[in-house]
Amino acid sequence: MTPPSPSAAAPLEVTDETVEKPAASPTLKGAESRSPGRLAWTRFKRDRTGVISAYIVIFFFVIAICAPLISALYGKDPYTLYGQEQAGLLNEAGFPIKPNGGIDGDFWFGIEPALGRDVFTFLLYGIRTSLMIATATTVLVTIIGVVIGITAGYLGGKTDYLIGRIIDILLSFPSTLFFIAFMPVVYGVFVAPDDDIPTSLRATCLILVLTAFGWASIARLLRGQVLALREREFVEAAKVTGASPARIIFKELLPNLWTPILIQSTLALPAFVTAEAGLAFLGVGIIDPTPDWGVMIQRGAQFYTDDITFMIFPGVSMILFVLAFNLLGDSVRDALDPKSKR
Repeated sequence: MTPPSPSAAAPLEVTDETVEKPAASPTLKGAESRSPGRLAWTRFKRDRTGVISAYIVIFFFVIAICAPLISALYGKDPYTLYGQEQAGLLNEAGFPIKPNGGIDGDFWFGIEPALGRDVFTFLLYGIRTSLMIATATTVLVTIIGVVIGITAGYLGGKTDYLIGRIIDILLSFPSTLFFIAFMPVVYGVFVAPDDDIPTSLRATCLILVLTAFGWASIARLLRGQVLALREREFVEAAKVTGASPARIIFKELLPNLWTPILIQSTLALPAFVTAEAGLAFLGVGIIDPTPDWGVMIQRGAQFYTDDITFMIFPGVSMILFVLAFNLLGDSVRDALDPKSKR
């Protein structure tokens, strides 16, 4: 007896149990967690140099924010002339009697030659002043550079040409020489020649002048980025759907520009720190007796041949901060754009 042919076999009853259900994608949840931001954060955490630099930068900002509290706990301030008020601190030549710039249990970083101010608290408030000016300038430069750069790149035509020429002019200025010559003019607009210039006005003018000449580089970079992005398919599709220019800029262009914006900001802040300190050193920025990194280095330059201690602390701390922030900027760039890593 021959077996039945396959065509004669009883039909197979299809049930829920006999149908294999597709297995849930194991990468679905992982895909959600592997967003570009999370991937960048993962790459950054693996960069030991970047992590250490971030801790150093955070430490300096905490010091700047908590300077009044630290000064109160320490029991001294940056303005009192301890060397002149207390006997046995300065010799007849005005230098600390104790070795190493007068460092001891009462004055952790020693005392300033001639005036006898406490170096530790003067440095704390100097960091506070410099970082406040540099941070405010960086924020303003970033905002203005983003607005002007995106506007020039998106509108194009005569607007782009005009803004491009303004950027070229600003970038061609010898900024340091211009600051030296122009800062007294700015002060003269607000204060009579014979009146003392308030520290708040000096800080405000520094921020405004540094901002006026600092936005051009980031604006030029973003202009070039927008010129390339506005021809992409997703921008053309948004135009076809009737999206307004504001929606295209904020919803389509800006999300693709956060990486260069963040990178340029992290590289700009240490540049403004050194620029502000340089102007203070030259006497056209913050001046003594206001604590400032540049003021401390200027004062230390007067005594370093006889006592280098007073110049060591501001010099080393500023070099450490600028180096750490530059390394942090490089690490952020590599994390956000791994193709740029060499």
